Amino acid sequence: MTEARGYVEGEHNEHEVMLCALSTCIWCRKMREFLEAEGIAFNFVYVDLLDGEERDAVKAEVRQWNPRASFPTVVIDGGEHCVVGAKTDSVKEVLGL
Repeated sequence: MTEARGYVEGEHNEHEVMLCALSTCIWCRKMREFLEAEGIAFNFVYVDLLDGEERDAVKAEVRQWNPRASFPTVVIDGGEHCVVGAKTDSVKEVLGL
């Protein structure tokens, strides 16, 4: 079973990266695979695996950066940058890769 939250270590850890995703979403899986393949350190949360108030709180947090609360949402440096969707080129650009 996939964990609802976690951290993946990587050699590129200059930025704080948070992947907000759904465990059943193919685009979310592609974004996670991209982050791992590029060696980017990141935190992740699978919103659909959370329960009750915790799920509501995370969804409200995602809406701060992405009002539609669609997934994947990649929040970089505490919200200084946000990439919505599986836009790997945009993530690379923001992270300077």
